[in-house]
Amino acid sequence: MVLSTLLKFIYPPPASWFVTAMTVINGASLVNAGFKEIKGQSMQYSKFFNTNNKNVEASSSKMVKFSGRGGMLLAYSPAFFASVASLAFMQDEGLRFTLVASALAVHYFKRLFETLFIHKYSGSMPMDSAIVISTSYFLSSVSTIYSQHLCGAFAEPVIDLKYAGVAIFLVGIAGNFYHHYILSKLRKEGEKEYKIPQGGLFNLVICPHYLFEILGFIGISCISQTVYALSFTVGTIGYLTGRSYATRKWYLSKFEDFPKDVKALVPYIF
Repeated sequence: MVLSTLLKFIYPPPASWFVTAMTVINGASLVNAGFKEIKGQSMQYSKFFNTNNKNVEASSSKMVKFSGRGGMLLAYSPAFFASVASLAFMQDEGLRFTLVASALAVHYFKRLFETLFIHKYSGSMPMDSAIVISTSYFLSSVSTIYSQHLCGAFAEPVIDLKYAGVAIFLVGIAGNFYHHYILSKLRKEGEKEYKIPQGGLFNLVICPHYLFEILGFIGISCISQTVYALSFTVGTIGYLTGRSYATRKWYLSKFEDFPKDVKALVPYIF
């Protein structure tokens, strides 16, 4: 009963060991990363990364590093080019495929644009972290595109969500960009100290940019309606929920005047 209801909303899983493996690996690894954020085990480029561990800081100083901007450009570029390549070389896959690939291309183009012109970077990124993140984004984009290609052989889901997905995606990407822009204006040129963000939804939650990023991926899932896209979105929600929790905990520890009624991710709830 549950399966028959679910199949009204999504394509059946394609018979592909690669897509099946990536569905499990990506979903599980993202949720696990979320739990690590909650426990204080952040990625090495994060400002939360073992800030009180002197041994980690000493070993970190010996790593080969990119600038923060250079590391993020490396992280996003392969996924962007994979999405653009799929649009250029897979033009007969139908409207849904084109919308999914376009959404991914827009998503990573926005990230590259923000990296170049919006974000301010005060730190660096270890080369191994940049390579791992870049590979992860690239494989997730390729898996989304390949899964969509394989599902083109199936009948469309009974309930079509692609147009609702486009609307949700656009709200998510616009809201994410707006709140990134607010964050970029917190510090003037040359300033490195952190400040409590204000404006937009920052008065209600400390991570509205993550909330809108989640909406963006929900939008992509609705456009795609594949098991892989759904699994990746669930994993992303798990990761960004954990990261939002860690972010709020960090602000509470650094700022005595941090408003206690400001939640982590969802206004008035969490």
